[in-house]
Amino acid sequence: MSTTQGTNPDRTLPTPSDRWTVSVVALPESLESQGAEPFLGACDVQHAVETATWGHGDLYLPPEMRLAIMRDASTTERLALVATRADIEGEPTREDVVGAAFLAMELTGNTHLATFDVNVRPDALRSGVGTALADAVEAIAAERGRTTLVLDVGHAGEPPADAEDVVTPPTGAGRIAGDAPGVAFARGRGYVLEQGERYSVLHFPLADDGVVDRFLAESLAAAGPDYEAVTWYDRCPDELVGQYAALSTLMSTAVPVAGLDLVEHVVTVEEVRQTEQTARDSGNDVMTTAVRHRPSGELVGYSEIQMPSSYGFLAFQDDTLVAPAHRGHRLGMLLKAQNLVALRTLRPELERLHTWNAEENRHMLSINEALGFAPTGVVALWQKRVA
Repeated sequence: MSTTQGTNPDRTLPTPSDRWTVSVVALPESLESQGAEPFLGACDVQHAVETATWGHGDLYLPPEMRLAIMRDASTTERLALVATRADIEGEPTREDVVGAAFLAMELTGNTHLATFDVNVRPDALRSGVGTALADAVEAIAAERGRTTLVLDVGHAGEPPADAEDVVTPPTGAGRIAGDAPGVAFARGRGYVLEQGERYSVLHFPLADDGVVDRFLAESLAAAGPDYEAVTWYDRCPDELVGQYAALSTLMSTAVPVAGLDLVEHVVTVEEVRQTEQTARDSGNDVMTTAVRHRPSGELVGYSEIQMPSSYGFLAFQDDTLVAPAHRGHRLGMLLKAQNLVALRTLRPELERLHTWNAEENRHMLSINEALGFAPTGVVALWQKRVA
């Protein structure tokens, strides 16, 4: 099997069999262009995997959104790899793609790190496709000088605490069934489970909107007059963007990271603006509520909601952070409740709000549980150091 790397198509990488060809996808000019078939096939495979795992396609990244995100190489190099049968001649079609891997490598901050996922069409499982894709990803990462790899695998549900065959991260938080798909695969490649992220969903309409209103009122009272909420849409105000960039930098290290080999990612104002532009290009509306400390004038916390503009029935609770020096004033609840109240007007057709939190982040999970988020599954973060 030959595996090609995008900038050097003649170079072959180590492969386990001659059944599959893995290649790096060239980003098409548009989704209608002649060369878009492999890219569209990669997106189709991801849709099939997400639907098989969770029972819905909400977590699938549509081609138009993925293309815009992958084109933004300002701070992260992103590659899509596809697996096809080795006997296919010429450019593969959309239907020829049986597996896909999506690889991300930061260009600032975590320049030692490569993160990726592996997606195999359900009817092609256990045929060597995942191994071929992972071999190719690891070869590219090595070529780029990446010494730590993180593989994420989603698992629906979570075994009970008294289950016999479970895999638990060193943090002791989060459980995965020992026979779940992906466990033997990751272990066999030398990866170690470092962290479990709880995947939770808040379903709409809420049984009682008054619960959110009450939590908002209580958190505003607990915060007192020293704190005020500030909300913006899509673009952070110029007078706040520097403070927001500093909070985003803090987000990279102030949340639980377990044993993951992560270092601080310094977010600049320029990166904030580029991220905002990429969101617009990909058709993603973003609402951000921040908390300002009135005596100092500083932003001390924020929470973001991502809202695909073409899919009004779903949204994603993204980063939420309160600066350590200002914790203990119920600001986390204030931020999340304020956003939920705003969503009533912004997205009256909303059906599901998705979020992820480190399983050991008990404080944030307690807020989510109080607001009605239901545990849905665990995303396992498997790490391998190759230096």
